[in-house]
Amino acid sequence: MTALGVVLATGSSLSLAGTAAAASATGPEGQTITVSKVDGLDPAGETITVHGEGYELNKGIYVVVCVDNGAGQQPTPCLGGADMEGGGGASAWISSNPPSYGEGLATPFEEVGGKGSFDVQLSVAARDEFTDCLDPAQAPNGCVVGTRADHTRTADRSADVLLPITFAAAGTGADGGSSGTGGGDGADGTGGAGGTGGAGGTGGTAGNGGAASGGSGGQNGAAGSAAGGSDLAETGAPIIPAALAGLALLGGGVVAVAARRRSEETNRP
Repeated sequence: MTALGVVLATGSSLSLAGTAAAASATGPEGQTITVSKVDGLDPAGETITVHGEGYELNKGIYVVVCVDNGAGQQPTPCLGGADMEGGGGASAWISSNPPSYGEGLATPFEEVGGKGSFDVQLSVAARDEFTDCLDPAQAPNGCVVGTRADHTRTADRSADVLLPITFAAAGTGADGGSSGTGGGDGADGTGGAGGTGGAGGTGGTAGNGGAASGGSGGQNGAAGSAAGGSDLAETGAPIIPAALAGLALLGGGVVAVAARRRSEETNRP
């Protein structure tokens, strides 16, 4: 594959990865919602985007995160409580024909082809003073994000368009289950220059559901030392021939001294 092909293929993969966390659902009247992220949300709080379309313009809705009470049942209680003003950021009120007290509080639908559309951002946490999505006693089925009819049509389930959400376990990142990363691999030593293998990084702490990576630097560093040799190994190799040569010279000197002594003893009177 050419370099251009690699770049194009990589770009395509990155684009798909960027949208992989989004999820969609369709309601009983053909309405649809698309949520930017529904899995591995940060339990301490994370902002998500909800896009909806195909809604009846004369039916007000809430965009909410609520306890899932099962099919056909109103999702309740909801994070943020009855926040009709939307000041808490955990819900939004969308209505093109609210009661008089709701004018200026509710956001009207955007009309597209005779149907209502909307885009809102929600600040989602796992728990607040109203409920706890992680407590099996309060939310045995977990929580959902989506739409339901507003308080003027509480019993109307035709606006229920919902998606289950999950939260990352404590100690993991927002994406959930991601593995920790070590401080980095040691650099391999090079042979010709006799470089020393680099020091290994320290392995990261594993997130919940993910194995820690890293910690391989020491092995790579050791491989570098073996392949290129440390400075001591490089300077030690020439010492052996030099030492042998020195011993040879020293031995020759000893023989010469012994021969001279024998000559002197022979010639002594």
